[in-house]
Amino acid sequence: MARFPNVSLLYLLLFFILLAPGASAQLEVSFPSGDGLTITADWYPVNSDYPVILLCHQNGFSRGEFRETALRLNKFGFNCMAVDLRVGGEIHGVVNKTAERAKEAGQSPQYMDTSQEMIAAVNYLFKKYHQKVIILGSSYSASLALLVASGTAPVKAIALFSPGEYSGKEHFIRDSVKNITIPVFATSSLKESGSVTELLRDVNSRIKVQFIPKSEGDHGAKVLWSTSPGNQEYWIALMSYLDKIKAID
Repeated sequence: MARFPNVSLLYLLLFFILLAPGASAQLEVSFPSGDGLTITADWYPVNSDYPVILLCHQNGFSRGEFRETALRLNKFGFNCMAVDLRVGGEIHGVVNKTAERAKEAGQSPQYMDTSQEMIAAVNYLFKKYHQKVIILGSSYSASLALLVASGTAPVKAIALFSPGEYSGKEHFIRDSVKNITIPVFATSSLKESGSVTELLRDVNSRIKVQFIPKSEGDHGAKVLWSTSPGNQEYWIALMSYLDKIKAID
């Protein structure tokens, strides 16, 4: 599995561009999940010809996990959509409306149940942009991104932040994703890096990168927040990967 070299001057310059403030550009949209439950998402469009990223939150969170991250990705030329999964809660003052609807419907969803939101969201974006979708997953949704990518959904590449065995079955994720051939980027906190390596050991993608931070890091995609210590190295690693994905037809 590839490792990243030292930070280049190019990506240092790009990082400082990211620090510039940006206007809020999200539009709230809704569409049905696989079982008919209405999904809420924030759509951050830039240009219909640009690549598109689906942003999926971690447990206890909502689409609000990506309010800042999506705008930064917009600056690098990516359309984004941050989706509320039915397992989650409130973050940054943004309530998870999909999870609220699931609760109102009497559901007690588990992590694996949210894959139907992710598949529905990928298909929604595929129809809108007429191109395959990049999935960025955080914690449990990173693991589900692997499962979705191993199926028939139109997924171009995946970026995983702290994926793990969240199914409740030993080695279930690892053993289910051996057929993945699309590009894979994975990262985590420093202490989680060994388990991420093990999780992805049988994935034989031509582009397969694990970024191990020099700092202690943190769990999930909140490492991209400007308030997260060491966020610069995560951003540089992620953008180096996404730059490669942009060049793939």
